[in-house]
Amino acid sequence: MNKSIDFSVIAPAGHLHHFVGQSPARVHHVAAQRVLADESYRAFFVREAERGAEVIVDNGLFDLGYALPASDLVKAARTVSATEIILPDVMRDGAATLKASEQAAREIRELSGDDFRLCAVLHAADDEEWRRTYDAFVTSDWAGAVALPASRRPDPDGQLCRNRWLATAYLEDHGLVDDRLVYRLLGLGRTGHLELIEQREHEWISSVDGAAPVILGAMGIALLPEGPYEKPSTPRVEKLGPIPESRFGLIRQNITVVRAAAGSTVTIAKESR
Repeated sequence: MNKSIDFSVIAPAGHLHHFVGQSPARVHHVAAQRVLADESYRAFFVREAERGAEVIVDNGLFDLGYALPASDLVKAARTVSATEIILPDVMRDGAATLKASEQAAREIRELSGDDFRLCAVLHAADDEEWRRTYDAFVTSDWAGAVALPASRRPDPDGQLCRNRWLATAYLEDHGLVDDRLVYRLLGLGRTGHLELIEQREHEWISSVDGAAPVILGAMGIALLPEGPYEKPSTPRVEKLGPIPESRFGLIRQNITVVRAAAGSTVTIAKESR
């Protein structure tokens, strides 16, 4: 089996110290709007960056329903010493994603030059559009990373735009992986941590983020190392509220299960507990 995939834990702001700190510090996916609005959230990731973590600032779309403007993304990225900004994207629309990404990339570069790696998210309505959008990212002069969003629903038709495992296998089998780019997975999909066992076959996948081990643990649900993975309807991570301490052990166990599936030996930093 190959090198590991880094796993960035997403948790409520009030529980960052319990679950999110890493030993050794590796990669964190950070919400730009929380960096700007929450002093304790901001301070936590400033410390993680000082400890050596690579900080990636997300654009806010998943949480807010819209992406923050370039000026806010640059401000947030500078505040936490980020190395990368995830560009705006449009669900299931490659053309709109490409347009939004190109515009944001231009605006971010006008504000910050080449201070940040820019990450494009690969969305598409069908496989033809998926291939076309990927090619546009790879041949652009602004994309330094490509992120593949999680597959949330069953895909009986085996579409590249709906099945992340098929998509990564396709890129490798067709010699389309570009050594100049960083490749990331966004979120855990419908098979949860079990997908990561398969994705580890691809040595070029760098990281994945997810809130599932925290949310499920807070609900009293354990992740099983070998599955099955069954995720009921869950609240958004920011809607969890305070988590009872009686669930902390289960959440940490869930995080360990995900990291084991990803081949990662990173642990929760003792000082963050």
